[in-house]
Amino acid sequence: MEQRRADRIAEQLEELVFDGTFSDGDRLDEVRLAEQFGVSRTPLREAIQRLALSGLVELIPRRGAFVRQPGPVELIEMFEVMAELEAACGRLAAMRITDTALAALRDANTLCQRAVDDGDTDTYYAENERFHKIVYRSSGNAFLEQEATRLHKRLKPFRRVQLRFRGRMAQSMAEHETIVTALAAADSEAAAAALRTHVAVQGEKFHNLMASLRDAAE
Repeated sequence: MEQRRADRIAEQLEELVFDGTFSDGDRLDEVRLAEQFGVSRTPLREAIQRLALSGLVELIPRRGAFVRQPGPVELIEMFEVMAELEAACGRLAAMRITDTALAALRDANTLCQRAVDDGDTDTYYAENERFHKIVYRSSGNAFLEQEATRLHKRLKPFRRVQLRFRGRMAQSMAEHETIVTALAAADSEAAAAALRTHVAVQGEKFHNLMASLRDAAE
């Protein structure tokens, strides 16, 4: 219960950063925020820790938690690494994935499609996250799974905000289908390429992402 509450608070805090309520460098006042959300400081602190893992918050000893928006170079570097980690997971998963895992991916895709039809970005992201975690686990490489999961958590708020761009959910859904097709065919290179393309934020995708962050800061 406390963990779910912390997750919800973390998502609300992300929204406050992205909509400009909190700007780069702002200090997060735990007392005021606990009152605002109507919770104790324990789930609030857990939520702030989650934002710290994503890099949206910097924790400074004896000073507190401060909003930190990564610059464009840092962000593109993280996404470049994420794309290569996911490609590696896909390459290995194509050789090692089980029928049970493939069924779970298709189930996640069914729920993703339903979210696209409903225009529900929150549900889409939740099922999208499950989809990617299944791919990581199916790589059969525990260290790779751990590293991919860690960076996925750090990039979570930025991956979520992309889904608000017009047409992005439907595009992401089509990319999911391509990924599953490649995995089911045991085509390692196709799976790697599909996941790399799915995660990379180059060209228009990166321009839109940075524009959304600038708008939030103004």
